[in-house]
Amino acid sequence: MIEFWLSAGLLLLAALAFLLIPLLRGRNAQAEEDRTALNVTLYQERVQELEGEHQAGILSAAQLQAGRDDAARELLTDTAGAEVGGKVGVLGRKVPLTAALLMPLLGYGLYLHWGAIDDVERARTFAEQPQSIEEMTARLEASVQDNPESAEGWYFLGRTYMAQERAGEAAKAFERAVGIAGREPELLGQWAQALYFAGSKQWTEQLQALTDEALKADPAEATSLGLLGIAAYESERFAEAIGFWERLVAVLPEQDPSRQAILGGIARAREQLDPQAATQAPPAATSARGLTIQVDLAAALKDQVQPSDSVFIFARATSGPPMPLAVKRLTVADLPAEVNLSDSDAMMPQLKLSGFAQVQLVARISRSGNATAGEWVGRSQPLASSVTEPQQLTIDTADGPAQ
Repeated sequence: MIEFWLSAGLLLLAALAFLLIPLLRGRNAQAEEDRTALNVTLYQERVQELEGEHQAGILSAAQLQAGRDDAARELLTDTAGAEVGGKVGVLGRKVPLTAALLMPLLGYGLYLHWGAIDDVERARTFAEQPQSIEEMTARLEASVQDNPESAEGWYFLGRTYMAQERAGEAAKAFERAVGIAGREPELLGQWAQALYFAGSKQWTEQLQALTDEALKADPAEATSLGLLGIAAYESERFAEAIGFWERLVAVLPEQDPSRQAILGGIARAREQLDPQAATQAPPAATSARGLTIQVDLAAALKDQVQPSDSVFIFARATSGPPMPLAVKRLTVADLPAEVNLSDSDAMMPQLKLSGFAQVQLVARISRSGNATAGEWVGRSQPLASSVTEPQQLTIDTADGPAQ
């Protein structure tokens, strides 16, 4: 904000210079004209004085002519180098001065009417990477308060509420987005999903109407297909659940992190239809068992920490959202320790360890109990989320800005 007003002030000074510099130059020219006029008057008076002395017989004709020549030379010397310009009138001075005084007020008023300083400030705020999902939520809440007609703002706020399992608030946000942007299939699907979880997973006529409308407009609307599959599975209509989820898998990109979870749901629904198929099914993916991590503290740091300091061990996607996928909390007194991170430790239902091919392991010591910033940290190289061998992680580096 300070940079903006400094830039605006410099531009204003430049504009005022175009108005005031010519006016100041005009004043200099006027002063030069006044001085020249005075010299001419003095010349005329000197000539009259010489002529009077000649008539009185004091000066001869030759002396009169010599005096006139001396006075003319003095006049030319005094006026040498003087600029010749038109006289600056009263109107010529008043108009630039009035414009110079009104320009700052006029510019400020026009910017208040047509400017977008709030949008600039919001853009700068959102350009900074949020350190936590709570900070992201606060930003989005402030954004929709400043601009309540932003369908995009309400949509992302609803998604963030869902990530925090605040389904009731998410439903209201999606409803506002639908009211502003219209009944877009994706918005209808998100609204129905939020209502479903806010209503303790009870299927209603409103939910059916919303999903029907969304799929009529877009038969591949992913949220509606997934929600209908969940509702059918919860109602033990396993064949219907399989049908909806197979339609969903068919439209999802190959690299979508949710494909594995949906395929797992299809497999479970098939087991419910044919229990004997479970004995013939391939073993579960190793990622479901999670990652085993052996965490230790470098010997050089043991005198610089306290037994009660918090230790956060988490895994995050190497290419994906910055929030941890799975996390556990210990204390320095527990080290060395062996922990297991799996989907059951997920911070958000939509972001599970098994949904990402590669992850990075991080162990952070924080005396304040802040998982995003601390005193000491240890990080692993990127590794496959399905790896079965225990991973060694040593806390040995001074912690910098949260990353």
